Amino acid sequence: MLVYFWGFLYSNYFRFWLKWILRLLTQKCELQRIFDGSKAGAQRTLSIEHSLESSKNKVLRNAVDVEETEVEKCVRDVMKEKKIEQKDTGFKTNLHISLLQISGYKKLYSNVENLRKVPYDSDNEEHEERLIELWNLLMPHENLKARITKQWCDIGFQGDDPKTDFRGMGLLGLVNLVYFSKHYTDEARQILSHSNHPKLGYSYAIVGINLTEMAYSLLKNGALKSHLYNVVSGLPQMEHFHQFYCYLVYEFDKFWFEEEPESIMHFNQYREKFHEKIKGLLLDCDVILTLQKTKKP
Repeated sequence: MLVYFWGFLYSNYFRFWLKWILRLLTQKCELQRIFDGSKAGAQRTLSIEHSLESSKNKVLRNAVDVEETEVEKCVRDVMKEKKIEQKDTGFKTNLHISLLQISGYKKLYSNVENLRKVPYDSDNEEHEERLIELWNLLMPHENLKARITKQWCDIGFQGDDPKTDFRGMGLLGLVNLVYFSKHYTDEARQILSHSNHPKLGYSYAIVGINLTEMAYSLLKNGALKSHLYNVVSGLPQMEHFHQFYCYLVYEFDKFWFEEEPESIMHFNQYREKFHEKIKGLLLDCDVILTLQKTKKP
């Protein structure tokens, strides 16, 4: 209750007067002070985002929801509102980059969400081709005997038809599995081999889909901003989400074997422990979580 009361006082009263005093002393607005006092990346863009969202000025508040095509105009409008000369190219460039990152993150979430909502359709030729591609990437020396077969269990699906395993994450789960297997083929096959360990084994594809849900939830709740704002100085793309997924798959496999769970029955417990570890890493404004391996073209 006390924390809430203090937060209310700060956001509604103290923050305004603090900003006013600092502007009087420095002759600079809060946005200018952020650019002067923070390095490019998550530290800067997160501070800019918070400043804009907390502003009582409608032009500034709306800046966090601007579309990519309107960013340049928005930058000019913000500079006009804050009485910053248009010839200040440093401020203009930095704000442009931050707004692209902010709008790009929202657009990326929208794209990921749309792909997640697409159900796997066995009557869709493209969906089926992706599924067969996954098999061929992971099992190049073994042909599928049929489309519906127990062979799918060999790469970690639950039954003889993988389509039922994609219900939670839709096509996004399959796209992630294929991306990792295609761009990091050696690592994917190595992890598949690990998953067949007689004592510490797990269902490769099912865990992969589970990690898609983890990546998706971190993107949805904003935790992934620190990573993405450091990785790309502009618009985060679907490629960057896939790359983060690859990091999760690789690191989870290492984590699982380091922890040596007693049984796969404890999966949820260790999955949550890994989730907490990743969330902790993402609290660092300097964080970059990428798979340190050579990606195939």
